[in-house]
Amino acid sequence: MAIVDELKQRFRAGSILVRIIYINVAIFLALRIAALLALFFNVTALEVVQWVEVPSGELLLRRPWTLFTYMFSHYDLLHILFNMLWLYWLGRIFMEYFTAKQLGALYVLGGLMGAALFWVAYAVLPYFDGKMGLLIGASASVMAIVVAVAVYVPHYQINLLFLGAVSLKWVAIITVVIDLLSVGDGNLGGQVAHLGGALMGVLFGLLMRKGHDCTAWLNRSIDALVSLFSSKRGPKMPRQPKQQKQAAPRSQETRKTATSVPDEDEIDKILDKLKQSGYGALSDEEKERLFMASRKR
Repeated sequence: MAIVDELKQRFRAGSILVRIIYINVAIFLALRIAALLALFFNVTALEVVQWVEVPSGELLLRRPWTLFTYMFSHYDLLHILFNMLWLYWLGRIFMEYFTAKQLGALYVLGGLMGAALFWVAYAVLPYFDGKMGLLIGASASVMAIVVAVAVYVPHYQINLLFLGAVSLKWVAIITVVIDLLSVGDGNLGGQVAHLGGALMGVLFGLLMRKGHDCTAWLNRSIDALVSLFSSKRGPKMPRQPKQQKQAAPRSQETRKTATSVPDEDEIDKILDKLKQSGYGALSDEEKERLFMASRKR
């Protein structure tokens, strides 16, 4: 339980970048465990994973949630390892120039653009006629962040093993070229989705250089939903201010005495007490009466 509590604490204290990585790792482990348990019921891993993958064709209409679940899901170890390393390295550079909300929104928009291009490709390209495709992984989302920061600061240099200092623009170009050269390895649908994420990154980077944030509408929508659900839980009870202790109200006779001008007999009694016992022996009311008499005179 100590490990679980520590992970929860790290998740709460982490940035949006760290949280996205934690979510991806958690879902990866959950899918692996679910697939292992499913074997006892003669259910294959593919039958388990298909519920978080984006399907091609009309099946997407019956599984619309997969448009979001697929971009946080992995099943192969190398797949998630490569994606999360790229996300962490380039995401940190992204955060030097943009906000956490922009990173989170671009991650989602890159994934949605990748899924849209994947679905359209299966619907219109002759290569995919009669074929069924499934899309899983954060590659399109990560590609959007990599390309976005490369377009925004193309001359930003990073040190690569055996290569030394390399500009981000070349990192992005080489990444896209390698993806294109791998066409025909049986994952053409996935590579189309990667290009969709890259296009989203180009759009974000170019618009931000002109001062326009294409993720702002999504963040506003998310903020509105959060506010809506927060209001449905009921308004928060405002803290009651500490009540100050009020002095006990004076009686009508006392108020009248305190505001009326003291007569000569009353003043004489107070002065006699003052001579005999000193000023400290007078009560607050007697001091007030004496002060009023001195002002009157």
